[in-house]
Amino acid sequence: MAAIKPPMYTVAIVPIWVGSAIAIGQTAAFKWSPLAIFLMSAISIIAWLNLTNDVFDADTGIDKNKAHSIVNLTGNKNGVFWVANLLLVLGLGGVLALSWMQRDPTIAAIVSLACFLGYTYQGPPFRLGYQGLGEIICFVTFGPMALAAAYYSQTGSWSPLASGAHLLGLAIAAVLVGLATSLILFCSHFHQVADDLAAGKRSPIVRLGTQRGARLLPWICAAIYIAPVAGVVFGALPVGTLALTLGFPLAVRLCRHVSENHDRPEKVGNSKFIAVRMHFLGGMLFGLGAIAPLWFG
Repeated sequence: MAAIKPPMYTVAIVPIWVGSAIAIGQTAAFKWSPLAIFLMSAISIIAWLNLTNDVFDADTGIDKNKAHSIVNLTGNKNGVFWVANLLLVLGLGGVLALSWMQRDPTIAAIVSLACFLGYTYQGPPFRLGYQGLGEIICFVTFGPMALAAAYYSQTGSWSPLASGAHLLGLAIAAVLVGLATSLILFCSHFHQVADDLAAGKRSPIVRLGTQRGARLLPWICAAIYIAPVAGVVFGALPVGTLALTLGFPLAVRLCRHVSENHDRPEKVGNSKFIAVRMHFLGGMLFGLGAIAPLWFG
């Protein structure tokens, strides 16, 4: 179960849900089939990312002490690689189907570019994650790009964004989802500093040190919860999106846990799962709040 990483698939669900919910709230129209197809495609693409990351990490030796690496468990790196590629084909197939339904290549173009950026995270010859750029890639692909594609899957055009308030609302949602997703990756580095150093991986925590990384964490969390408040104040988001703040106790728990255990790998390793719960709960509540005006007028 640790190798399959079931909680991590919420990373696929949240941006598609939030981007779709923003579109539904702005246009008062809901299309079930694009949402269902996009969710299945996104889950397949995340599975591809997870499996290929294990394959590429096996090449560098960074996962030699990782008991729940799929490659280490199966001993079949080539088999894992081809299963991953099949999942990518399935995921892109769903996205191409959406573009065909709309007679418009926009969604396929956005998702294809996002997949390429996802590959550069660990894939040769780029391996940008080893240069500490993983969080930036994560922010861009799971924030602005994923939300824009999900939004377009519901609207079929950018015309609703002609309103400045609508554009600002989508932008704020993209920022907070991107930050929350990057936070998961950021927290995953605290417990593996020794392995990262040995493999030459300059993750943000390797560069900053665990103590400074722990001090940065509250600022990232604050930005996530301040973003929708700003959106409501400027009239870009409905008040219901403030439901996101109900997840604030998880952010407090995360920051406190990392602050107390940042240099204790055996204890801080579960911090990424707290971040996953924070990301999922906040994203679900934010999306519900975005469509709440349709229910309550």
